[in-house]
Amino acid sequence: MELLYNFPLLASLAAIFFAQFVKVPIYFIVSRKLDWTLITSTGGMPSSHSAAVTALSTGVALDHGLDSSIFAISAVFAIITMFDATGVRRHAGEQATVLNQLVLDFNKFVEEAKVWPKKAEQDKQKKLKELLGHQPIEVFFGGLTGILLALLLHYIFVM
Repeated sequence: MELLYNFPLLASLAAIFFAQFVKVPIYFIVSRKLDWTLITSTGGMPSSHSAAVTALSTGVALDHGLDSSIFAISAVFAIITMFDATGVRRHAGEQATVLNQLVLDFNKFVEEAKVWPKKAEQDKQKKLKELLGHQPIEVFFGGLTGILLALLLHYIFVM
């Protein structure tokens, strides 16, 4: 039952759920479309990965202090995770966009070259996930979300 009192863990999980949930209203404000699939989707504003690791580091700092070894570990973990979200994962998403366009172009070429039997469009193509990584602003606000949420939860439940 000690797991239920692990503040850094609980703050981190709360940050993930909050960041994933808040993507829906943010997307609605921007696009005027309600998309509940964003709750389980990767990418988007704010970054739930950044929110999670910054909430974890903030929780560790509050429990063990900024001079602790465990804070150093969590801070480096957060930096690597956030760097990866704006680097490798983002570029993989950009490559997926290009590959999806190539698939669309190839499908169009095949359609023009010979007549395909009538099929549902979804049977003709499989889209790769394009929204893998994050823009730097999404990582920034995800990180800020995690820090602020961890501080708020610490104030409410621990103090």
